[in-house]
Amino acid sequence: MHKLLQSINGPQDLKKLGVHELPNLAEEVRSYLMETVSKTGGHLASNLGCVELSIALHYCFNSPADKIIFDVGHQAYTHKILTGRRDTFPTQRRYRGISGFPKRSESEHDAFGAGHSSTSISAGLGMAVANGLNGDAHRVISVIGDGSLTGGMAFEALNQAGHLRKNLIVVLNDNEMSISRNVGALSSFISRKMTGGYYRSLKKEIEGLLTGIPAIGGNILHFAKKAENSLKGFLTPGTLFEALGFEYVGPINGHDLEAMVGILENVKQIEGPILVHVMTKKGKGYGPAEDMPDKFHGVSPFSLDGKPAPAPRAVAPSYTQVFGETMVKLAERDPKVVAITAAMPDGTGLTPFAKRYPERFFDVGIAEQHALTFAAGLATQGFAPVAAIYSTFAQRAYDQVFHDICLQKLPVVLCLDRGGLVGDDGPTHHGAFDLSYLRHLPELTVMAPKDENELQHMVYTAVGYGRPIALRYPRGAGFGVPMDREFKELPIGKGELLQDGTDLTLVAIGSTVHPALEAAALLKEQGISAAVVNARFVKPLDEELILSQAEKTGCIVTVEENALMGGFGSAVLELLADRGLSQVRVKRIGIPDRYIEQGSQAQLRADLGLDKEGIAATCAAFLKGRRADAPQLACVK
Repeated sequence: MHKLLQSINGPQDLKKLGVHELPNLAEEVRSYLMETVSKTGGHLASNLGCVELSIALHYCFNSPADKIIFDVGHQAYTHKILTGRRDTFPTQRRYRGISGFPKRSESEHDAFGAGHSSTSISAGLGMAVANGLNGDAHRVISVIGDGSLTGGMAFEALNQAGHLRKNLIVVLNDNEMSISRNVGALSSFISRKMTGGYYRSLKKEIEGLLTGIPAIGGNILHFAKKAENSLKGFLTPGTLFEALGFEYVGPINGHDLEAMVGILENVKQIEGPILVHVMTKKGKGYGPAEDMPDKFHGVSPFSLDGKPAPAPRAVAPSYTQVFGETMVKLAERDPKVVAITAAMPDGTGLTPFAKRYPERFFDVGIAEQHALTFAAGLATQGFAPVAAIYSTFAQRAYDQVFHDICLQKLPVVLCLDRGGLVGDDGPTHHGAFDLSYLRHLPELTVMAPKDENELQHMVYTAVGYGRPIALRYPRGAGFGVPMDREFKELPIGKGELLQDGTDLTLVAIGSTVHPALEAAALLKEQGISAAVVNARFVKPLDEELILSQAEKTGCIVTVEENALMGGFGSAVLELLADRGLSQVRVKRIGIPDRYIEQGSQAQLRADLGLDKEGIAATCAAFLKGRRADAPQLACVK
């Protein structure tokens, strides 16, 4: 069925085709993408828009000698298919399959790994400088989406590239979207479209007026149109990029392969930094994705006939949904509540808030650092800003949490969605480090709910706290617990003893509390009496509760879906050591000191011993090894 595609086992095979054959190859690749992603899930719309561009790049350049760097995986599927991974592509984002993102260990054609956005120009410039130092004449090509240009890092790289004047080709893949619709003045500038209602109506009136002038009206109209085009040319992004020291080429049709091949062949001959502006359509070739590119950005398996695949019946709302609904309710009560996100209104559950309170909702684009300092500025003026950011993306704004929020003791609420293991997106997206990198910051309170009901109470508590506070919650559905009708303010730094026991105490945080309770039930069947504590707070710890349980059972097992190194369990160990309770034996269960690959959340939790069976087995083995002559303080990872 895919005759041309079946002949492509690497970029060298692509070059055997004539330019006239490339459009047919593009259609085969697009068809293969839709067939595969509809079964596996993945990033669809953005990759459909990048098919011709990827083919043209590999046709004109010589990877891996020439370095082609893709910014995140939202554009890299065709690249993977053309570089020897066609047959393994159906395993992308699956357990032990290939990654959905560029990955250096996976292929020599993946010049630089990427999972977060806005990095390709910086990486490419580094490689271009290295080429210059090594006397290597091969080219470096950085592909970046217009949405990624909202990240300040991209402009830092453009600024230095223009200054250094190295041979770097930047391809701007402009589809006027990131995940959601792009926002901000820069996005409007790049789109170079003067399509506002006032402009169009004024233009029509002027044309009618001029054509009505006898004899000379036609000439004046012709002159006016030339002037309009000149003005548009002055206002195009070419001016911006040329001011940064780049030779600007474009904009060009990113779906016209013959034109792109010709332009890229010419661009190869130009010295210095060049920016090629390519216009593409997100979702190209698949009607539903073209019509709803945001809905088809990241998809679960679906039917290609446009009908959604039957979803499993939800037994509980997602944490994201509960957060979003809670924010709407809080905004109804308090006009000072504002919501901030970084290009993820749908992903963070804030779309209902945005529709209900548009004047109090701010999507800052792919700019997490700005988001948090912006929130800090709002807080200085008496507002209650809530910034909802995926845990993995908040890592990019650590300095802002430190300097701009905590140091100034500003009441910003940082809500970290996707805390813990997120599944198919793999190591770049697991929120495995937030408890570790946040708990040591002075002035910051850090908490995590055991379920969706406790989440709504934590959001309510955080908004009313009046000091810096962070809460993290996992991806996916809650546990189906009853939802309280009224919000409750939780006492800061106080956990809860969910069940008592005499042999050991399971001290769990966040999404691991319910599995710890289930593990305690399994242990009971083995004759082991396990207490279970819902810690609620990583900082401040409920010292009284933890210490009393430590003295009672003499054996503590901490459970967290976070890196063991410096995480929640480490905080408990520090508490026991500081209080001189060296006779208490401690075991920590969590994420080991390595990056965790992709896979379903259930599979990964089972692999790491974070499900009920794994927790119970670890506890049983730990108790079995307990001896009278054992070391007084044991910390086993």
